[in-house]
Amino acid sequence: MTQPAVRLVLVDDHAVLRSGLADLLRGRGGMQVLGDTGKVDEAVALVRQHQPDLVLLDLRLGPIDGLSVLRALRAEGIETPVVILTMCTAEEDLAGALRAGVRGYLLKDMEPDEVIEAIAHAARGELVVAPSMAMKLAQMWQQGQKGSVKRDLVDSLTEREREVLEHVARGKSNKVIAQALEISHNTVKLHVRHIMAKLDLGSRVEAAVFAFEHRTSVDGSQPGSESRK
Repeated sequence: MTQPAVRLVLVDDHAVLRSGLADLLRGRGGMQVLGDTGKVDEAVALVRQHQPDLVLLDLRLGPIDGLSVLRALRAEGIETPVVILTMCTAEEDLAGALRAGVRGYLLKDMEPDEVIEAIAHAARGELVVAPSMAMKLAQMWQQGQKGSVKRDLVDSLTEREREVLEHVARGKSNKVIAQALEISHNTVKLHVRHIMAKLDLGSRVEAAVFAFEHRTSVDGSQPGSESRK
């Protein structure tokens, strides 16, 4: 069955880049670019109007923090996923975006086909991070966890929460997890909230990294024991 075209809104303060990116996503990616802007208020209005599958957002909108778009959306109760596309490679920028709850962090120097593929995965509910940032993410998380009582954190999870965490670690959406575990979507959302609170995590990306780093504690297997396709 053919997947429906990804519907998105572009937010970047460089008009030429927006135009070229929109053409790329439409032409090579077969996606629907419903609107584009470089302003926070216009971005929120476009998302409210079109209800896209996701927002592709630059981390810098001139002097403005691009994450203000995400915060403005959430303040209105709009839960549209946000994927960052930026030139910023600093760990603090990555950390700030993850804490804000983005679904992905991509870089503008990635190959066009890599960007298109990552966006498609994000639209399906998966977590996406630029390959060059993945190692920084792992290192950052390891450093942040030094001295913490990891075993106690894992022990605080119920058996069902561990199952949900394993699915989150594989990039599965709440809908897919609900189908796999034969529970309701709302129940999955509740489990995810409990997991985030118990492990003191700020995003699903952090949850995925935690599960990978502590796979022995979570499901009894060794990190990296599963082949990655």
